[in-house]
Amino acid sequence: MTERSLAPRMYATDRMERLRILLVEDDEGDAFLVQELLSEAEAPFDLTVATSLREARGMLTGVECVLLDLGLPDAEGIDGLRKLLALAGGAAVCVLTGRSDEHLGVQAVAEGAQDYLVKGQVDGVLLIRSLRYAVERKRADENARRLREAELREAESARLERGLLPKPLKRDDFAIDVAPFYRSGRAMGLLGGDFYDVVQVGDDRLHVIVGDVCGHGVDEAALGVELRVAWRALVLAGVPEDQVLPSLEQVLMSERRAREVFATVASAVIDLPHNRATVRVAGHPPPIVLAGGRAAPVAVRTGIVLGVRPTPTPATELEFPGNDWSLLMYTDGLIEGRTGAGDERLDVDGLCHLLDEPDARDRPLPELPGWLVARADRDNGGPLADDVAMLLISRGGGR
Repeated sequence: MTERSLAPRMYATDRMERLRILLVEDDEGDAFLVQELLSEAEAPFDLTVATSLREARGMLTGVECVLLDLGLPDAEGIDGLRKLLALAGGAAVCVLTGRSDEHLGVQAVAEGAQDYLVKGQVDGVLLIRSLRYAVERKRADENARRLREAELREAESARLERGLLPKPLKRDDFAIDVAPFYRSGRAMGLLGGDFYDVVQVGDDRLHVIVGDVCGHGVDEAALGVELRVAWRALVLAGVPEDQVLPSLEQVLMSERRAREVFATVASAVIDLPHNRATVRVAGHPPPIVLAGGRAAPVAVRTGIVLGVRPTPTPATELEFPGNDWSLLMYTDGLIEGRTGAGDERLDVDGLCHLLDEPDARDRPLPELPGWLVARADRDNGGPLADDVAMLLISRGGGR
């Protein structure tokens, strides 16, 4: 490989940004002329010369602008430009053409080059100015592209979040109230697969679920949407309660992008006439019962996460104490923040302590989930990193 590093003779100003240029030109006379023109412009630059596209391939790192001759031995015309554009990354590309090939310059710009220059028709000032303008145009194009991509991701994330957060499917006159809550971790650059759903079946039974697909990103969020929709369909179809989670696991295993993806869930079927619930937990934090002024986790028999080794999730029968209680179901994003004491996490016990504070006990139930997240943020020293989904299911006031 032949490489020549050529420095300018003088600089117009020390404050001008130094321009790193790669010239891809097999004619030594033309390469020397480009060096002389750049030096005459009295602008700071570093010029490296490659005599072929193959040689240029390993010389693009750190280059801001590539000046390409369209008549190389291994890359002729527009085809050579296309090959270079595929390699150039964030570097601007300008092409050099002869007088008789000026039409190629116009075509080159249409293919993605920032500009074209005709040999013999530019002086040093025009050359350096054209190269700097090309670099700025490339930066502007890259910024616009990144902005468009960010807007598209934001719109897609918003659509996925709406799919994760349905309106509870229950009658307004049902004797149990539900306060859903969700806050995305996208403020921290994350989008997760946390989801919840609520479905009333008949006059006296309420099915609820809170789940979390492992990982962060649109794939996990999309899978969370699929699991939520599948769960609602299974419940409305009257699938036996002990078959709902195994069926949901089949959906997970068939739709996930990789075998390592799993999900945790906590589900409950509330039997209103008998004032009790059947709770199933698969690798998920246990629900918390609020009654008599106290908060305590449900002593559940926990099954393994969905998607690792298909195993029936054990059921726990929960008897509610009287007709005045609440059941809090949540994802682990709520309890994984720090408590302000070193690296200690809030965890389930810490969440119960928060719920036992006078501020929590005196707060209207619909406001309680938001208050919990605000307190967890404060103790964490900043916003929680993960998504947080919650359902607060209450009967008779619930405290």
